[in-house]
Amino acid sequence: MASEDHMTSEGTASGGVLVASSLSKTFSTGRTGGRRARVSAVDDISITLGRGESVGLVGESGCGKTTLARMLVGLEQPDSGTVTLDGQELSRLRGHQRRAARRRIQMIFQDPYLSLNPRLTIAELIAEPLIVHKLAATKAERTDKVAALLQRVGLSPDMMHRYPHNFSGGQRQRIGIARALAAEPEVIICDEPVSALDLSVRAQILNLLRGLQQQAGITLLFISHDLSVVRHVCDRTAVMYLGRIVEQGPVEQVHDRPAHPYTQALLSAVPIVDPAARGALSRRILLPGDPPSPSSPPSGCRFRTRCRLASDTCSAQRPPLRPFDGEDVTESVVACHHADLAAAAK
Repeated sequence: MASEDHMTSEGTASGGVLVASSLSKTFSTGRTGGRRARVSAVDDISITLGRGESVGLVGESGCGKTTLARMLVGLEQPDSGTVTLDGQELSRLRGHQRRAARRRIQMIFQDPYLSLNPRLTIAELIAEPLIVHKLAATKAERTDKVAALLQRVGLSPDMMHRYPHNFSGGQRQRIGIARALAAEPEVIICDEPVSALDLSVRAQILNLLRGLQQQAGITLLFISHDLSVVRHVCDRTAVMYLGRIVEQGPVEQVHDRPAHPYTQALLSAVPIVDPAARGALSRRILLPGDPPSPSSPPSGCRFRTRCRLASDTCSAQRPPLRPFDGEDVTESVVACHHADLAAAAK
C-alpha cells in the first residue's frame, strides 16, 4: 500500500491503467506575518483508475479536485508522489515516450468558452492532436478524421470551417470532447465539463460522455461537485474534502449507504422532487461554520471542525482510509473514526 488513502477494493489497484500514489501539492500564496504562506491543495492522495472504469471525484469548490486532475495529466508536477500509466512512472519518461504517454491521457476542461483558441477554426483545433501525434499522414486524411470526430459527438462536418464564437456553450463542449478523442486516448479526465452549461444541454453532454466511454472502453475520471451527475455517469465515487479523499466505493453504495458524515451532508443537499425517495437521508444536514483554510488545516481529521460526531480522537489522530464493514456494505472505504456511528445515525 503506497498510502493510507489508497483504495484497495477489487477492480482498483489490480489492473489499474492510471495510478496515483501518495500525491501531494502545495502552493505559495505570498507572505503573511513575515512568512511565506503555503496552501496544501492535495495531501497524500492515492487513487487508481481501472481500465474502462468511470470514476467520479466529488467535493466542494476549493477542495483540490482540479489540482489533482492537473497532476494526473502532467499539467502540474506533484511535490511528492507518483503517477503511473500501465506501470510506467510519467515523470521518468522523456522524448517520444513522454509524448506517447501524454497522447494516452487527455483532458476536457470546465469552461468551453476559454478552452478553445478563438483564432483557430474547428477543423484546426481538432486536427492539432492528429498533427502532433502523427495520427494522419495527409491533409485529406486529417479532414476525414475531423469530419468523423464531429459526427461522433453529434455535430455536422459542415461546421468544421467555423470559429468557436459561432457555437453555443454545449456545442463548444462537444468540440472539446472531439478534440480529446482525436488523440485516441485510453484515459480522459473531465474537469466539471457540464458545470458551465445550461441545464437543458447538461443531460446531452453527460449521455454523450457515458456513451463514448462505454463504446470505446475509455477510462474516465469525472470531476464534479454534483453527486446526482456523478451517479448518472460513473461506476465508482471518490469524495474529497480539503485535499484528502474521505470516502470511496461503488456508486450505489456511496450514494445509498454513505458512511462518512461529509458524504452524508453532500447527499442530503441533492435536490429531490419526492422527499420519500430520499430514503435513509430523509433530513437535510447543515454543516456549521465555513470550511477551514487549506493554509492552516485542523489537526487529525480535517472535517472535525464541522462534524457532529467529532471527538478528542478526531483531533489527535488522522483517520486512515480503510474498509467499512457496515451492514450490506462491501468494497467501500472511509476515513472516519466513527464511521459505524455515522452510518447508523444517518
